[in-house]
Amino acid sequence: MKAIFRVLAATTAIGMATGAFAQNVTMKFGHVGNPGSLFEATVDNFAACVNDSMGDKVEVQTFGSSQLGKDKELLQKLKLGQVDFALPSSVMSSVDDTFGIFEMPYIISDRDHMRRVQAELMDVFQSAANDNGYQIVGLAENGFRNITNNTRPINVPADLEGIKLRTPNGVWRLKMFQEYGANPTPMAFSDVFTALQTGVIDGQENPYAQIASAKFQEVQKYLSITEHVYTPAYILMSKKKFDSLDADIQAGLTDCANKTQDFTYERAAELETSLLKVIEDAGVEVNTADKAAFIEASAPIYQQFADEVEGGQAMIDKVLGLGTPG
Repeated sequence: MKAIFRVLAATTAIGMATGAFAQNVTMKFGHVGNPGSLFEATVDNFAACVNDSMGDKVEVQTFGSSQLGKDKELLQKLKLGQVDFALPSSVMSSVDDTFGIFEMPYIISDRDHMRRVQAELMDVFQSAANDNGYQIVGLAENGFRNITNNTRPINVPADLEGIKLRTPNGVWRLKMFQEYGANPTPMAFSDVFTALQTGVIDGQENPYAQIASAKFQEVQKYLSITEHVYTPAYILMSKKKFDSLDADIQAGLTDCANKTQDFTYERAAELETSLLKVIEDAGVEVNTADKAAFIEASAPIYQQFADEVEGGQAMIDKVLGLGTPG
């Protein structure tokens, strides 16, 4: 009889342990943002939301500054199950041309416009992600991008002639700056500071939050406010991993991603003011570029996207049409 009780007790213990394991999933969130960046704030906010609301089921651990890999490596690690979340931005245009719509210059006017695009076209973006083995849990942002360099102020596209400019690993950004006359050089974000410092490249383009947190103002002479591209960021998982989760966990992650988007937009708007001052105070010369000239020079990129991407013109028309409410 004692032996039977011992077997039952052991079986119960195993069952309890299995249940406890199923209810305590540790998930790794890797990203390329430096301390103080919008990426770090976004990921930390998402992790705090998940850990507070689902602490008995899920714990999200965060790893910034490319600790778990650069953007392309993180995309691969998602599929291999080595990382659970990543926060890619421009690199998504190399995953599927659909995401290249956000590489079109000046196509997104503000965050309210982005929300309308999200409401109307999220199914399109999710389908493109799913087709490539990913699941968009939610959207955040990288932000409005501006140009820094050590050669000259950039007022019109012709001022970019011959400038070695770092770009993310996205084909459409490369094409855009080639069209403007620059010499674009794709490079991982974590390598940019040293490349600027040593003169391997002359400049780069990023939102203020990335510029300031990476301390590019310490190795750049000029900041030109172009706001040439608005790039969303994607709270991304592998589709396989997301589909394997219980429905309540999926719902909880999605809910926290939506709340994080609200936080990120508010935080980003604050940083646009405070970090511009940080960059100016570092001695960087600031000018506002002639956006009309850049918009005019961007027409060939729009045409290329329309010609090369299936449904490209319809997507351009849709996004531009959502620019004005009503």
